[in-house]
Amino acid sequence: MRSLFVCLLMLTGSAAIAATPDPRDLDVLPRPAHAEIVDYRDVASLERRYPQEPVQRISGQVRLNESVLVEGRLRAPTYRMAEQHSPVEAALNARKTLQQGGAQLLYWCEGRECGSSSLWANNIFDNAKLYGPEERQIYLLLRLAEPQQDSLVALYGITRGNRRSYLHVEQLDASAPLTAVLPTAATLLRQLQSEGELALPHLPATPDEAWSALLLRTLKLDSTLRVSLSGEGAAAWRDLLLSQRVRDNRLQLGEESGAGLRLTKLR
Repeated sequence: MRSLFVCLLMLTGSAAIAATPDPRDLDVLPRPAHAEIVDYRDVASLERRYPQEPVQRISGQVRLNESVLVEGRLRAPTYRMAEQHSPVEAALNARKTLQQGGAQLLYWCEGRECGSSSLWANNIFDNAKLYGPEERQIYLLLRLAEPQQDSLVALYGITRGNRRSYLHVEQLDASAPLTAVLPTAATLLRQLQSEGELALPHLPATPDEAWSALLLRTLKLDSTLRVSLSGEGAAAWRDLLLSQRVRDNRLQLGEESGAGLRLTKLR
């Protein structure tokens, strides 16, 4: 009887181990330097709503007007960062890696502008490890390039009050094709101001209504911003923005070659 119990216990333990997903890095991103995986989730089907605005509670409920709702397979490693390694820096390095591979940045916030860290940890990512001071957080959302254009990658970094730092990374592969998802104007402006250039290689040479409205909102966020427009359709994009009352001295025409549209910040 005792032998039977031991065998059953061993079988149960083996089943539990087999059911636990093997912690691993995402194929699209390398592991941050000297980091270790402290939590890993691999869920065959999950619905997730990724914010494109600060997360706040209004009248006792979390309400998101700007977000992307996706259902599909979720893979999510959570890394504990080594001392002296910033999760903000790791998240920004990951962003550059993904964008170099053609990913499109949809949202980018840092610090208090992201909203409540408690809500990010508990309501968005369901991971209590991610709760910390709001001024020490960063969140980025990206859409991968073809042939993975129906996959989103979210990054959330936080340094807790006990100085432990974490970077949470999620890849959600949608079970149905994603519709068009635009970045926010504030995200485009942040990227342009931080890097001096904003590459939009997927934009058509003939301006479309949605993107022209988005670029107009971006320019309105900083009335002193002057840019050079380059690309095959740069002249058409410039003419359209001028027709929407953007001042002529804010829009310089650059090289009219290359796919898409590229904005370069002028000094």
